[in-house]
Amino acid sequence: MRHLSIALLAIFCTHGVALAWDGVDTNSGDSVEIDRGNLVREGLDIEVYDHSTGEYHDVTVEGINRSGSSVDVEVYDNKTGEYRTFEMEDGE
Repeated sequence: MRHLSIALLAIFCTHGVALAWDGVDTNSGDSVEIDRGNLVREGLDIEVYDHSTGEYHDVTVEGINRSGSSVDVEVYDNKTGEYRTFEMEDGE
């Protein structure tokens, strides 16, 4: 029973690590994800997974704005040289 308890505890503790912050690129309508572990703060670089290309992009956070039940994250995409806005789900 003790081994089962430890296994369940390990599953619950690591479950949150695999979660991502889901959103949409407001220009293209394509899905994007910001993996856990990325500190989303203005001026910092983060990694974003773009479902339309199937690739990760390194972006610089230019601004963060809460808007109703979502959060707009404005970024500069270092790979494409474009400014992009992601509408992310608000976890609150």
